[in-house]
Amino acid sequence: MKIIKGSGGLRKDFSSPVITIGNFDGIHLGHQQIFKEIKNKAFELKGDSIVYTFDPHPVNILMPQKQVPLITSFSEKMKLLEASGIDIVICEEFTVEYANLSPRQFVKDILLDKIGVKAIFVGYDYAFGKGREGDINTLRQLGEEFDFQVNTVDVIKLGGVNVSSTKIRDFIQKGEVKEVARFLGRDYSISGKVGKGKSRGKGLGFPTANLKSIIELIPKPGIYVTHVLYRGDPYQGVVNIGFNPTFKDKTLSVEAHILDFNRDIYDEDIRISFVDRLRDEKAFNGPDELVKQIDKDVKRAREIFSCKGNETGLSGD
Repeated sequence: MKIIKGSGGLRKDFSSPVITIGNFDGIHLGHQQIFKEIKNKAFELKGDSIVYTFDPHPVNILMPQKQVPLITSFSEKMKLLEASGIDIVICEEFTVEYANLSPRQFVKDILLDKIGVKAIFVGYDYAFGKGREGDINTLRQLGEEFDFQVNTVDVIKLGGVNVSSTKIRDFIQKGEVKEVARFLGRDYSISGKVGKGKSRGKGLGFPTANLKSIIELIPKPGIYVTHVLYRGDPYQGVVNIGFNPTFKDKTLSVEAHILDFNRDIYDEDIRISFVDRLRDEKAFNGPDELVKQIDKDVKRAREIFSCKGNETGLSGD
């Protein structure tokens, strides 16, 4: 898969380009359906399947006070797009100047003159251009004028609920990681570098890897059954997210106890994929009581892994 940063230097360099446009945060089941559609059309036209996306997220530029938390980092999104079989990704830097393009300017100056679009597939609620003035009808009118096909892909529903990045963020913030997995089609994951912690876990007999520099949205505090990807290899684990109420910490931490693992991985990158949620955080009367509960959590995690047949559930590999 070829990744192109910005459309500035493009001059219709593609073969019968079939394109979809959007943020695609999470690469959920709805996004995956759109990707299937553009790949099928590109195959029919003997052309290129192209995902046109943005970095940073438009809301974070237009409404910086809001700051939309990411479901997937940019690097993870690129891995997932490549795994989806997309030929080309054009990643446009989203700026205030770019946001001020009218719907017609966007279509004429970028989609037509720079990309040479032949067909477009977008979601049912697609809006574009300054102030989101353009909608599907606008796009269809411009498609007729400039001779390119416009196709919409219906929303996917699970249990009567629309699959959307907004809904997935809501599930993550509630700790409902099994629901997140249903909507993504894979386990939800976060990644970061292992940093120095307070070494309490080691003293209790359950050493932990403390995850730092996390870009993605962190699930609700609690105890989770996870997989941990380290140097390309998956391991089973139990992760504590929270404030360690037994020790009255004031800073949120993400601590992974990796089962049957005894290596020094400080300053190395790992990815945590959430399989299930065991319980809320709880303050215990002392270290001994805490150790007993951790032992129960680990045993429960092993039971869950055994029931799942030791499937990894890791995304993007």
